[in-house]
Amino acid sequence: MAIGRRSATRRKVAELPDTLREASRLHRAGRLEQAGRLYKKILESNPNHNEALHLLSLIEIQNNRIDNAHELITATLRVAPKNASVRLTAGMVCHRLGRLDEALARYDQALSLNPNFASAFNNRGNVLRDLARLEDAIANYDKALALKPDYPEALNNRGVALRDLKRPADALADFDKALVLRPNYADALNNRGAVLADLKRLDEAADSYGRALACDPGHAGALNNRGSVLRSLKQFPEALECLDRALSFEPANADAHNNRGNVLANLGRPTDALASYDQALALNPSHAEAYNNKGLLLAELGRFEEANEAIAMAIRLAPRAARFYFNLAEHKKFAAADPHIPAMEDLARDMPALGNDDQIDLHFALGKAYADLGRQSQSFRHLLDGNALKLKQVNYDEAAQLEIMDRMRRAFTPNVMRTHEGHGDASRAPVFIIGMPRSGSTLVEQILASHPDVFAAGEIDDFDKAVQELFRDTIAVSPESLATLPSAAWRDAGANYVQRLRRAAPEAARITNKKLNNFRIAGLIHLALPQARIIHIRRDPIDTCVSCFSKQFTDDLPYTYGLRELGRYYRAYESLMDHWRGVLPAHVMLEVQYEELVADLEGQARQVLTHCGLDWDPRCLDFHKAERPVRTASKAQVRQPLFQSSVGRWRAHEEFLGPLLAALDEQRGIPERSG
Repeated sequence: MAIGRRSATRRKVAELPDTLREASRLHRAGRLEQAGRLYKKILESNPNHNEALHLLSLIEIQNNRIDNAHELITATLRVAPKNASVRLTAGMVCHRLGRLDEALARYDQALSLNPNFASAFNNRGNVLRDLARLEDAIANYDKALALKPDYPEALNNRGVALRDLKRPADALADFDKALVLRPNYADALNNRGAVLADLKRLDEAADSYGRALACDPGHAGALNNRGSVLRSLKQFPEALECLDRALSFEPANADAHNNRGNVLANLGRPTDALASYDQALALNPSHAEAYNNKGLLLAELGRFEEANEAIAMAIRLAPRAARFYFNLAEHKKFAAADPHIPAMEDLARDMPALGNDDQIDLHFALGKAYADLGRQSQSFRHLLDGNALKLKQVNYDEAAQLEIMDRMRRAFTPNVMRTHEGHGDASRAPVFIIGMPRSGSTLVEQILASHPDVFAAGEIDDFDKAVQELFRDTIAVSPESLATLPSAAWRDAGANYVQRLRRAAPEAARITNKKLNNFRIAGLIHLALPQARIIHIRRDPIDTCVSCFSKQFTDDLPYTYGLRELGRYYRAYESLMDHWRGVLPAHVMLEVQYEELVADLEGQARQVLTHCGLDWDPRCLDFHKAERPVRTASKAQVRQPLFQSSVGRWRAHEEFLGPLLAALDEQRGIPERSG
């Protein structure tokens, strides 16, 4: 019996090299389960077989069974303590377990055994990057690339570190080099997309993510990132599809749940959005972004106490994130003892260390906080600094903006309007609320939205899309080309717009569109939709402009970040509105003066409803109780009963308003100012 056992053992040992070769082949082919079975078979014969132990630990890493991998690599180190590759894998396992200092030590051991080990320098760089030692990380990637110039992983990793250092051009160069070496490198394509998204090159970012997914359809990171970019591009259904796919591959991805919540909020599904944020927080209770986004949605729903609690939690988790203070300031009335004020002041003392976006957010947040405390001079100085930084950041071609309004006035002459009068789509559903930001438009929308026969669609660009479809890229859209369209085209545009509206509210008698800069095309709206009603909301010009200047808008309103620019834009707006008053039939456009609205809510509300062909409903006076989400900068104000304290608010800042007043004084109709 003993002789037989020794013979069987010798046969097994003789079979080991062939078994190892076959296991390695299966491993390289990605057939991990079969390879693992063969490694285990080798270890049954020789429990100290260092190659089988090591390679099996790599399979456990690939299967994300890190505790098993740690046990195996520890055993491997006992039998092969001077193997640099084993030390490298031990570093990888420690890194995955979050034991970063130990991971660095393992990589240092690997390099002491093999000073030219490029992979050890690369992996060491990854640990340093996670420790936020970005310059040290880049130095390690440089060493890896000096040893191995055609090392796509090191180029990709260095690109990630360069992105973290806000060096987007250098990061893109590294990703592009990596892709020359490996064109189907999904991680590099995904990271390249992230830099393009940082640069607001959203279409290019979406394309890069799409290329990553063509290489690896199950790349959850690319799916998550693409969903986020598609949301920014307002392609909400497509964004939701991407995020759902990401979660099908990685159900525990807290970032994807958070992004999914953002998209669901955009799709008007607040209950589902809140559930997604809560899921993100259940998976990662330290997810500051999810707390912040949950707070923003709760504020849109008018649940301000809960909103402030959620955003305050985001601040506790990320106390140097100025954007969270900005969001809190948008919804909260600060008191003198509020602990967030000294926290913001401490952060402001380190202003030069903050990025531009953080500086802007902090200036606007402090501007709001000091205004709440009645410290108006301090408040406006922060607004001046924040707006100056923002104006440098935005791409505002003032001459082109003002010229387009002038050309619109000259193109849509009384004769053009008469020629096409009455030929558009006959639907009575559309209502357009137009004017300047911060003029009271959200209040008017909320009054209408409180009526049971009205659906408030918000700030939608469906009319622009309907007009754009008339051209089919055959000719540039311009005031002049629009003015030469035949009557049938306007009818088609109106029908297209109504079809878009009806997707959201098939039964509503009236559907509002509160895209304010539709004032530029009020005449076009009437030609396409002669039965539509337009409500032009006006407010004291100086109060309007100062209120705009006090806000950092999420939309593209670049003219609001300079006092002179605001004044000149207001002049052009008022001039164009003078033109529309002259060419539109009197019954089409109702003008509502904000100051009159707050002084006589019921009288003005009745006038608005009558203009829209709606019966009186007393619920319109309780507009602040409406449960619909409000996504504008006025969401806090319209959740309160009406007050008149915002009338004449500009006078508190008059010492700073010279540039604005000089620009506005050139405009006809400015009220005379008294001391």
